[in-house]
Amino acid sequence: MKTKKSIVKGEWIKFSKSKIHSNGGFAAKNIPKNTRIIEYVGNLITKKEAEKIADREIARHKRNSKNGAVYLFDLNKKYDIDGNVSWNPAKNINHSCNPNAEFDVKEGRVWIVAIKNIKKGEEITYDYGYDIENWQDHSCKCGSKNCVGYIIGQEDWDKFKEMGHKSEK
Repeated sequence: MKTKKSIVKGEWIKFSKSKIHSNGGFAAKNIPKNTRIIEYVGNLITKKEAEKIADREIARHKRNSKNGAVYLFDLNKKYDIDGNVSWNPAKNINHSCNPNAEFDVKEGRVWIVAIKNIKKGEEITYDYGYDIENWQDHSCKCGSKNCVGYIIGQEDWDKFKEMGHKSEK
């Protein structure tokens, strides 16, 4: 159902303007912990294709920071999902350093799953889990108290701080 302010997609989520970045996904109703909210879908591509797309999209993002940069999901050793397609509303779910959801890859499918109870109207976010290699290419605007300023997977935060970086809030 289309409205002027948002597009409802599925039972659990609707999409509209976000304070974090462009558009975001918001709870259409209270979402219990461990609920599969939405599937992240797209074209199945090889790792080599994904690398080319990532390089191209990061370069484009540097020229026009209003656009999201990369919509690729690591699926397995051979393939990735290119989620930058019109029929993938889940690409609009934003990163947060204090997420309320996570991604779960099972049997070749990627699901966004609640890791805590999410209240109706709350923005749904997850940790994109980007590695630390190109940290400077992905600034974070989540605004959470523990934000490190860049979209870096939480498993790399200590390493990032050891490199002499502090929060860029």
